[in-house]
Amino acid sequence: MQTTARLYALPFNNIKTYVAAALFIAGNIALPQLFHLVPQGGIIWLPIYFFTLIGAYKYGWRVGIITALASLLANALLFGMPAMAALPAIMLKSVILATLAGFTAQRFQKVSLVLLIAVVLGYQVLGTIGEWILNGDFMLACQDFRLGIPGMLLQIAGGRLIINAKSDIKK
Repeated sequence: MQTTARLYALPFNNIKTYVAAALFIAGNIALPQLFHLVPQGGIIWLPIYFFTLIGAYKYGWRVGIITALASLLANALLFGMPAMAALPAIMLKSVILATLAGFTAQRFQKVSLVLLIAVVLGYQVLGTIGEWILNGDFMLACQDFRLGIPGMLLQIAGGRLIINAKSDIKK
């Protein structure tokens, strides 16, 4: 089932790009803190990717990239999570996610479970390959597939709900 949601591709020279990104950055700071209250909550629920997906799909890849990079750096500097050693791989996955989500939304102009599954699996597969190249450890690179299935499902189902919500930043 698909829904027609308002999808945007906000440019870098629009203040709404930064307002939207700021809201998603705040979400990407708060949500991981909540999930880190549960043992292994971060590696199981993958909360750092949640608002990057939503921001990029709803408002375009530029909002997604800003959200991905700023929220990762803020979390690492403020809370030490993700650890600096893990930051390059997580940053790579986040940038791939923002790019895939933004371009998928722009190309298809709709939200569907199939498209969101494709985006989530796409960034995970490409990110896993990139992480394997960066770290040289295949099992570590596959950690999201071994432990993060609940997080991927949350991204797909929760992302769809939020992207389809009626709240928009007016043009």
